[in-house]
Amino acid sequence: MAQKNAVQQTPFWYNFLLTCIKPLYRWKIKQRAENAAAFQQECIERFGPFQPPKNLQTIWFHVVSVGETNAAQPLIEHYLKLGHPVLVTNTTKTGQARAKSLFLKAPYLDLFQAVYLPVDQKPLLKQFFDVYQPKLLALVETEIWPNLIAEAKQQQIPCILLNARLSEKSAKGYGKVARLTKPMLQQLTWMLAQDQATQQRYVALGLDQNKSQVVGNIKFDITAPQHYVVQAEQFKQDWQLEHRQIITLASTHAPEEENLLKQLQPHLNANPNLLCIVVPRHPERFDEVYQVCQSLNLNTQRRSLQQQIQEDTQVFLADSMGEMWLWYGLSQACFVGGSLNEPGGGHNILEPMVLDVPTVIGPRYFNFQSIVDEFVAEQGILIGGDAAQIVQQLLSCLENTAQKQRLVQQAQLVLQRNTGSLQKHIQLIDHYLQQIASS
Repeated sequence: MAQKNAVQQTPFWYNFLLTCIKPLYRWKIKQRAENAAAFQQECIERFGPFQPPKNLQTIWFHVVSVGETNAAQPLIEHYLKLGHPVLVTNTTKTGQARAKSLFLKAPYLDLFQAVYLPVDQKPLLKQFFDVYQPKLLALVETEIWPNLIAEAKQQQIPCILLNARLSEKSAKGYGKVARLTKPMLQQLTWMLAQDQATQQRYVALGLDQNKSQVVGNIKFDITAPQHYVVQAEQFKQDWQLEHRQIITLASTHAPEEENLLKQLQPHLNANPNLLCIVVPRHPERFDEVYQVCQSLNLNTQRRSLQQQIQEDTQVFLADSMGEMWLWYGLSQACFVGGSLNEPGGGHNILEPMVLDVPTVIGPRYFNFQSIVDEFVAEQGILIGGDAAQIVQQLLSCLENTAQKQRLVQQAQLVLQRNTGSLQKHIQLIDHYLQQIASS
């Protein structure tokens, strides 16, 4: 029994590789840092000595970026409302900004802390665990780190993978390093998978099937924050948008903005009521996307400059963080990005659908394959093969009321039949919290 429960160490080559790339990682952080203070702060969180903890014995959620943070939001909020201290770690700058915008405010200021996840090196992770002393580690969706999971095992802290998804492409990648992947998965305490395909892929890679369960996707259990719905209605009045036909290009990557705006340009020039809101996925690209708009001679206003949509505005660049619900609230049709670029993969299509916004995506959505497949089967989403087709589909949603209503109705059928995953996630976490409390 002792041998069965022993911590399985990661291979030498993995740890050697991390040591080799660490200076490059530090350089990359420096390149994207806004200033020296921001660089120093991120290095402290990534490489130690770490920020002082607000609380010990926290529920620790690791959420990679914005999508995972949004998925975990109802879970995190549930436990904060119950008075549990919560630690959130992120991998990306945008993910941390989103987490702080959601929870680093009253009434959760004393209970909530968000920091970057340290580099996956044994000494750093041991130090991190010793400093923060979490009681449970919940990994959300996709990002699993071998030394992180091994250290949780070493510290006898339950490590659960929530709302897990694994594409066929990612599974093949993990399969190429089986000596690293199999021990890592064997040390997970439990996994809740979005779908059977994900569960089967993890089991094939080494996870014990008896430590996993398919419970659906927690992202289906979402509602639009009411204050954004109210703000959108206010903007429609203040900015006189009642007669505008508004398309949103959301979570876009290069070169999606340029390709789609080129196709939209003649329509924007011919139809003064047509308006395109562009929401780039990454803030470091905001200026780049503005230059794209300028090069196409499109009259563009920017959210970051507190500019409003004017009567002659053709493009509104939503270069802000954490306001996606607001832009969806203004939309009559939308394109969800990361699905037309290479390699693509897609982003969350459920948020616009919750607000009854007809949704179009590109052909590369493998990160959300099972979700998209459900909507395709019910004809609740449109998929375009290229920028020209996508723009035609978006314009058709504006002009063809019957098609728009049919898309929205079919999307709602899929949304309604998939609710309930959130409660199953809460039940699992509560199970381990009760175990911890009684031990």
